[in-house]
Amino acid sequence: MTPMDNDAPCDLSIVIVSWNVWPLLAQCLRSIERASTAVADHPSLRQFAILSPSPCALTSSASLEVIVVDNASRDNTPAHVATHFPWVRMIASERNLGFTGGNNRGYAASSGRIVYFLNPDTEMVQREGDSSGTEAPAPAHDGSPVLPDALPSLSPSPLLPLYTVLMADPSIGIAGPQLRYGDGAPQPSARRFPTPLTGFFESTWLGRAWPANPWARAMLMADQPHDGQGDADWLVGAALCCRRTALESVATAEGPFDEGFFMYSEELDLCRRVQEAGWRVVYAPAALVIHHEGKSSEQVAPQRHIRFNTSKVRYWRKWFGPAWGEALRRYLLLEYHTQLWVERAKLRLGHKPELRRERIAAYRAVIASGLRPN
Repeated sequence: MTPMDNDAPCDLSIVIVSWNVWPLLAQCLRSIERASTAVADHPSLRQFAILSPSPCALTSSASLEVIVVDNASRDNTPAHVATHFPWVRMIASERNLGFTGGNNRGYAASSGRIVYFLNPDTEMVQREGDSSGTEAPAPAHDGSPVLPDALPSLSPSPLLPLYTVLMADPSIGIAGPQLRYGDGAPQPSARRFPTPLTGFFESTWLGRAWPANPWARAMLMADQPHDGQGDADWLVGAALCCRRTALESVATAEGPFDEGFFMYSEELDLCRRVQEAGWRVVYAPAALVIHHEGKSSEQVAPQRHIRFNTSKVRYWRKWFGPAWGEALRRYLLLEYHTQLWVERAKLRLGHKPELRRERIAAYRAVIASGLRPN
């Protein structure tokens, strides 16, 4: 084995921000464990196989570190990780930093040339029938461990397709996989940037009443196949594989993510800034990730509504100006007032009273917040 200092850079860092989802986090970490192998004498490093461009050359390996940032969970996540996954680097925050703050903290602690931001409710899987025969240039390791004797035992890794895409083309700043829901259904993740009108027709009553509206369809790239690799404006943030130099080109003192977005819209904002800095964003469906969506945010329904819509308003203000942001904020509040009246009417009729009371409480909390970004 080539020696490696503990503080030397590795090839790939996976950063996972977790909040009260230990069973799902364990599932995610097991998928990473299956996709990699341990490195002797380096307890916090793992490796996965990469292929050299020449059929006569030896296959080599890329080094991997995994960093979990726990946002003050109540389910004893740090202790569970230490017991079951001792190779994971754990950062236990004393308060909830949000998705953006947690990712920034994990990024600051990482050393990888590629940084893979992964949700805790995801699993990396190998595509059926895919032997990951994609060939990629072997990167310069600068001391990263390469174990030729052990490599025949390494099977093609689900980490390989995204890593390959980024290593093969230096113009790509961010790459994202094909996402599927837990039941196997596709979760389209390649998107176009929204226009000012998109906010009124995506994830709103207007959008549900007119699902074929052109603004939401354009953003969701409904006119494009979702099985071919290609450029996108932005990608769903459940799994974002990023070139470190691209992140450095947009990072502030906080990190690459804008912490004004506690959660939601942060990946949209990041991809937009990365593109404006001259990098490409690419959808790479050869990589497959299962996404058990929303398992953290569903624990606090009122806050989920508030965070989602507050972030949406903040994005509109940041990129389209105060007038559009205020128009969207007022429209969304009007929707919640209307939904509140509907839920009260259903409660009076005795229809599913527990559900109605829960929704009434959530909608009241949204209205009380004013959807004003902090």
